[in-house]
Amino acid sequence: MALEVAGTMGTSIIWFRRDLRLADHPALHAALAHGTTTPLFVLDPLFVKRSGAARMAFMLRNLRALDVSMNRAVVVRHGDPLDIVPRFAKEVGADKVFISADFAPYGSRRDNDVEARLKTMNVELVRVGSPYAVNPGTVRKPDGTPYAVFTPFSRGWIAHGWDAPLPAPTKMNLRGAPDVKCDGIPAEPSLQAALPGMPSGGTDVALPIAGEQAAWARWEHFASDALSRYKEERNNPDRDGCSMLSPYLRFGVLHPRQLLAELKPDKNHDHYRSELGWREFYADVLHHQPHTTWKNLQPKMSAMPVDTDAKAKQRFALWCEGRTGYPIVDAGMRQMLATGWMHNRVRMIVASFLVKDLHLPWQWGAKFFMMHLVDGDIASNNHGWQWTAGTGTDAAPYFRIFNPAMQAEKFDPTGAYVRTWIPELQDVPDKFVHTPAENPAGVPKGYVAPMVDHGEERDEALRRYKLVTGK
Repeated sequence: MALEVAGTMGTSIIWFRRDLRLADHPALHAALAHGTTTPLFVLDPLFVKRSGAARMAFMLRNLRALDVSMNRAVVVRHGDPLDIVPRFAKEVGADKVFISADFAPYGSRRDNDVEARLKTMNVELVRVGSPYAVNPGTVRKPDGTPYAVFTPFSRGWIAHGWDAPLPAPTKMNLRGAPDVKCDGIPAEPSLQAALPGMPSGGTDVALPIAGEQAAWARWEHFASDALSRYKEERNNPDRDGCSMLSPYLRFGVLHPRQLLAELKPDKNHDHYRSELGWREFYADVLHHQPHTTWKNLQPKMSAMPVDTDAKAKQRFALWCEGRTGYPIVDAGMRQMLATGWMHNRVRMIVASFLVKDLHLPWQWGAKFFMMHLVDGDIASNNHGWQWTAGTGTDAAPYFRIFNPAMQAEKFDPTGAYVRTWIPELQDVPDKFVHTPAENPAGVPKGYVAPMVDHGEERDEALRRYKLVTGK
């Protein structure tokens, strides 16, 4: 793609954030239509602080891929966007800064603050599009109030519809690096993760391949085979049955509208569409109630007793390390440490174990996930945790307590998944692979006995729930 410097109208900035792509990028199209534009990415120190190594590395790789697709014209500046963006607008003589709207609590505040400062300079911040097919706050009940339950939200979301995706621009009038000073894309953080049971004691985290082309290659792989069985197999971690596109959606390497355009009227496609809908539902909930980032959506559940003492912290450490003695839980944690991703069904099992077997605050688990997941998205992650903890949007929540062994037997019947991540179980017979402590040969060397008795802890969880509700 040729780099053209001359513009014919105004001068603008396209400020990239969670939209690291060229295709179906309404804000980019609007900036290019305005005239000469400078592509900018601000490396926010707050993002660096809150991101684990895996998510940070994946973001940087996708930023490099975007830079290549724009003939290395992307200008990267390091610092607080509130200072960087206005100063940069003055530097390049921009009269407009185009962005994809951000609806997360921090992103929304940041953009409002930047907008106010730009306004004093007679520079306009222009929001065009967002990371969602339907902007949070759009889908509402007939009385104008937001939905609190997914199913009716989903019906309204589908009925609302979404625009057709835009193609990537074929011509771009850009003024950027190297003509404009660039701080550069920093080196990636270390991706060494300590994995229990691994002889080396650690391994490099295996991240997805970055860039739009890689994202579409993954979609084609999924759509050509597993999508046709998605309804039946999406819960089975022992097979390649998920799209695994959540990391690309997290950084806007793909837009959900692009995937929705690929789907047809079909039961399996409908289920995949529904999964995209959950992402938009949780963003909508957080938009209306930003305090639920870390506080219970259901205030009554704040009275639920949780453990936070020294023993609780020791239990939490074992959970983090994947050494609970429940193979499906430990496999999920080790998968996340090794790849930055965890199968969705396993995420629910792992989360249920933390809050209902160990009686720990869901916030502890949510923060640990956000530090290690490549696809860590505050709305989906934290409201997913609240759904499992019984503090969130689920209509009949708390007494859903996953039995980890029964879940594993149902969704990983031969133990293929747990053996992949727990090599200590390689020689355990299928009958005992999910309950190795019941094996007559005993728990295999290198693995651990169950840290708690699930039956007892289930009763304790229900006892605590009754203290809150009287039921």
